[in-house]
Parts: sequence; structure tokens; C-alpha cells
Amino acid sequence: MTNPATNTASASAASTPPLPELTSYGVLGRLGLAVARRRRLTLIAWALVVVGLGIFAPRVESELSGAGWQADGSESVAVRELAVDHFGGNASSAIQVVVNDPGGDVLSGDGGAAIAEATAILEADPRVGEVIPPQPGASLSEDGHTAVLLAGAGSDTNDMVRVANDHKEALQELSAGDITVRPTGASMLWSDFNEANLDAMLKSEMVSWPVTLVILVLAFGALLAAGLPLVLTLAGLVASAGSLVLINQVVPVSIWAMNFAMMFALALGIDYALFIVQRYRAARLGAHEDPHHAIAEAMDTAGKAVLLSGLTVLVSLSAVMLVPSPAFRSMAGGIMLAVIFVLAATLTLLPVVLAALDERVNWGSLPWVHAGEHRSPRFAAWGERLWKRPVAYGAVAVVALVLLAAPIVGLRTSMPSIKVLPEESSARVGYDLVAEEFGAGAPGTLQVIAEADQADRTVAVLTADDGIGGVMPAMPAPDDSGLVLVSAVPTVDPSDPALADTVDRLRQDLPSTAQVGGAAVENLDLKSQLDESTPLVIAVVLLLGFLLLLVALRAPLIAFLGTLVSLLSTAAAFGVARLVFQEGWGSGVLGFESQGFLDAWAPVFFFAMIFAIAMDYTVFLLASAKEHYERSGDPREAMVGAVAHSGRVIFAAGAVMVAVFFTFALSGPLPPKEMGIVLGIAVFLDAFLVRLVLLPVLLRLTGNAAWWVPGWLQKALPDIRFSHG
Repeated sequence: MTNPATNTASASAASTPPLPELTSYGVLGRLGLAVARRRRLTLIAWALVVVGLGIFAPRVESELSGAGWQADGSESVAVRELAVDHFGGNASSAIQVVVNDPGGDVLSGDGGAAIAEATAILEADPRVGEVIPPQPGASLSEDGHTAVLLAGAGSDTNDMVRVANDHKEALQELSAGDITVRPTGASMLWSDFNEANLDAMLKSEMVSWPVTLVILVLAFGALLAAGLPLVLTLAGLVASAGSLVLINQVVPVSIWAMNFAMMFALALGIDYALFIVQRYRAARLGAHEDPHHAIAEAMDTAGKAVLLSGLTVLVSLSAVMLVPSPAFRSMAGGIMLAVIFVLAATLTLLPVVLAALDERVNWGSLPWVHAGEHRSPRFAAWGERLWKRPVAYGAVAVVALVLLAAPIVGLRTSMPSIKVLPEESSARVGYDLVAEEFGAGAPGTLQVIAEADQADRTVAVLTADDGIGGVMPAMPAPDDSGLVLVSAVPTVDPSDPALADTVDRLRQDLPSTAQVGGAAVENLDLKSQLDESTPLVIAVVLLLGFLLLLVALRAPLIAFLGTLVSLLSTAAAFGVARLVFQEGWGSGVLGFESQGFLDAWAPVFFFAMIFAIAMDYTVFLLASAKEHYERSGDPREAMVGAVAHSGRVIFAAGAVMVAVFFTFALSGPLPPKEMGIVLGIAVFLDAFLVRLVLLPVLLRLTGNAAWWVPGWLQKALPDIRFSHG
């Protein structure tokens, strides 16, 4: 006679599948199962990371610097360092306090009192070097209405930006009646820009997060699932923000590192979560696999694509490190750090959350959504349409991209002008006062340092040059170093291209020991360095991207084509950027004043960012195609299956990225607008024209050849497969 209790226990055991053996799966499948089984330990580890680093995260805006936009090793940087060491900090990073009294002598009365109070404020700061009062014929206007007080740089450029942050409000409050007091100069420019940029970022985030959540709900079809990417992104952002604060204690980090990291963490966190959660739901709710098998399958397939995508992004951004500029290197490093944290959270924290939620991940489902649907009928139909008429659809995509890319031929670049600042900002008001009272070139005064025995020759060359409107007497260094400093005022505004010709001419004609610097020249040297580095960065990005795809896909032809078509969307984005920012199309709607050029840092940095995002989508599509080809050996199933299974993810992820990037184009100073427009257009074109039209068409036209690999190369490459089981 059988025991009912025994029967019940046996039935229960039979209905609960045994935990799968870890050896049954690939590396990522085993990782997913391992963290899911050790749920508490994984959550504790992440809590320690987020809380431990999160303690420092609130300090990120105040700790990170705004400077570092320089070409390390350049002549202008050497001049600035010599000026700090030997001339009381009378360098490009010095703070200029412009005092204006339109109705009287600025050195007496209320104007003189304001100058005295400003001097006291600046002299009390140990980071400030020598405070130089207004000098007749140099920093005092001919009519006596405007004077410039110079607060020498007693520390590095990053600290001088912080000095500007700390004192600009107090200095501006010295304005009274007709007296206007406005601090300006390169350090103040960065201070004002960072403040305006932060305000813009906060406004953009207030818009982008709700829009992102709506798109995520539509993409995931469930409220709870839509929140998962935001949780991962938040964990990655907090950890990366705290890490940047700690790194800044050793190496100065640009505030832009956090700004870019925030955008990339949000965009990529959503991409990665979309891909893995969709695959998990298909396995769990569509194929009715048990939770552990579903996690293992999702990690072995989608997780592998996510890891490859993350590595591609990191490789693309690492090439920016070739630019010898602290700002560029710290920006690239900040984004890479955020990507690493988001990638780690996706591969370790997300499986834990999925295991804990199980079918509850589908809580708050929209009524028309089929939670277990992995293959989208609509995108499958689109894939079939592309298969039947590849030339027609491919030609339309290519023509559209080429037409948009055509304006790139006339693209001009230069370093940002004063127009990037709001008109009411202190640095811009002070800049305009200096230009009005001392000449258009006064805000870009050149500093020439030479040995004392060549002082007369240096002054003579500067005086004779047609590009120089005024030359100050040579000022000997007070420390008996045998150096002299000569200040020269150009005839043109610092953003005028003619200034570059003047500087080049002076560097040829001046005595051998003379070196030319100043804030405007530092910009010119950085632009020259960027022009020199950009081809190298682009070549390295393309080569490393191709090699990574080749290793992952083991298919040289499609790896090459996948890399090549990324150039089309990038070129088209910069073609549109020329029309918008150089020609001023839509400037009224977007609320900016055209500089007549694109900022010089945009091509190299945006190319790396666009390529990283483009390869992100390439990996998702081609990994899915490779998975289908491994199973069927049929090029048609590979192409149509890839579009059917990954098209919805690419479409949703692209929509989120476009929404995020375009929100940054709606407010704030010009550089964030450039970033938002260029990246937004690039993602739009890449996701919807290149990855969902052109790349599938190339898979159709190449057929089996897309996946062919010569025997010798097959032996040399690791055996990476995307199919599960």
C-alpha cells in the first residue's frame, strides 16, 4: 500500500526540474546560473559597490574639472607653464576682472573701490598668484572708462577654474550703479560654460527620462520589465560617478567625462537589457523552459552578443586615447568606465533580478503584448520584403545616405568661440567689454616668452607684423631667470581664421628662443593636434572594430562590410551637422548662434562615439544572423531570422537613443546641441537605414559568401558560436 504523502512528494519533485549542470552551458550561461544561484551574495556585492562608490558620487559635479583642453607638449602649453613659474601667473589661465565706468574715471570713486575690493578677494586666495593692477597703455583703456585687473594663476588650470567658480559671484556683486564688474578669461569661460552645461544637462534629463520610460514600456510591453534597464543604468552611473571622483584625486578628470558617461550608460544599459530580457522572456514564457534554463539560454546567446558589443564600444573609445589632450583622454576614460559598470551589471546583476522575478517580470503587461514572442511577425515580413527586392531597397538607402553626406565636403572646423556661452554670462560680457575698449583682438592677446638678450628683436618682429595691432614693452621675469614676456594684441578676433596665419608667421620670424602662447594660441595648437590625430584615430577605430567582428563572427566578408557601412551613417550625420551648425539651418528653432563652423573636437570624438553605437547594432543583428546560420546553413533564414528576432530590439533601442540625444539639443550652450544633433541623427540613420535595411540587403546579396572563412583563418580564430545547445 502506497503512502499518499510519498506520492505527493514524488509528484512535486517531478514537476520541479532539477537544477541544470553548469558544464552543460557556455561561459556566459554558466556565469548567469552561478550568480542566479548565489543571489544573495551577488546582491550584497553589488550593494557594497554601489553604496561604497555612491558615497563619493554627489561630489562629481564640484570635484571634476572643466579644463584640460590643451595639446600636451605644444609650444603654447610650454608658454603658459613658463608664465606661471616666472611671471607671477600672468598666463592664459589667469582671471581677468573687467571694471567699467562709462561716465567717469574707473580708477577713482566707485570704480576704484570696486577694483580695491576685487583685489582683496583675489589676494586672499592662496591658489591665485600675483594680482596685477590695471596698467596704463596695457590694461587701462585710453578713455579711462575700463580697466582690467589680472589675477595670476598660482596653480594648474583645473584649480583656476575652481577659483573662478568660487569667486565669480562675489566679484559680480561689486557692480553698483553705473559700475559694471565682470570676471572673464579662459578660466572664467570654462566656469561659466560648465555651469550652463550642467543646467542644460539637468533640463535634458528631466525630459529624456520620462520619454525613455514611455518608449521602454512600449518596447518591453510591461511596466516592470521596462524599469529593469533604468535600474541597471542607475547602478552603473552611481558606481562610475564615484569612481571618477576617486580617479580625479590622482589624475584630473574633465566634467565632460561624466556628461558623456551619463548618456552612454543610459543608452547602452537600455540596449543590453532589451536584448537579454527579450531572449529570457521568449525562453521562459514562449518556449516554457524552466527559469534556470531560460537564464542560461539568454546569457549564452544574447549575453554573448552584449559582451561583444561592450568590447566593441570599449575598443572604439580607446582609440581616442591617442589624442594627447587631457580632456579627450578623461572623457573617453569616463565613458569606458561607465560602459564597464553597465556591462558588469547586465551580465551579473540582471540574471539575478530575472531569477528573482521569474514570470513576474511580465507584471503590468500591455493588453496587446505577447510576452513570450521572440520572433516578430512584422519584422519577419519586413525581412522577407528585403529578401525579395534587395537592390531596390538597398539603392534607396545608399542614395539617401550619400545625399545627406554630400555637404561634408565643405565642412569647416575650429575651436569654440565666445558664442558658445549665453549672452548674459560673466565671461562673455567681460569679453565683449575688452573687445570694445581695447580692440577686437584684445581678448586673444598673444604671450611671447623669449630670452632677455633677444627681447629687442622679439618686439621688433611683433611690431612689424601686419597681424599685430599693438605690442607691450618686454617685461623681465622678476626671478632673474633671464626671460622676458611680451604681450601682443592681434588685429582680429580670436576665432578669426586669420589669427592662425599670424601665429604661424610669427613662429617662423621670431628669434629661436621665442615661444608664442596665450589662450587663443592654445586653442589653435589643440586644433592642429586634433587635425593631425583624427585620421589616425579613425583608422585605428575601423581596424580594431573589424578585427573584433572578425574574431566574433569568423566571417571576414560580412565583418568587413559591417564595418564599412558604419562610415555611411557617420558621414551623413556630419553632412547634416555642416548644414545646421556651419550654415545655421534651424538655428532659430534650436536656439543657438551659428559660429560658421563645427567645433574642432567634434569629428574625432563624435566619430568614435557614433562608430561605437553603430557597431552595437551591428553586433546585435549579425550575432542573430550567425546564430540562425549555424543552425540552418541557410542564408535566407539567417537574414530573415536576424531581422525578425533582433529588428524590434534595434528599432526600440534606436528610438530610445534618438530621444535621449535629441533632448540635449533642446537646451543649453552650443556644444551639447552639437552633440545631441550629430549623435541623434547618426543613430537615427544607422538604426533605421543601415542596420534595418542596408546590412540585411548585404546579407541577401552575399548569401553563403557572407559566412565563408578560409581554412587557415578558421584554424587561427577562436571557435565562438552564438547558437544555444
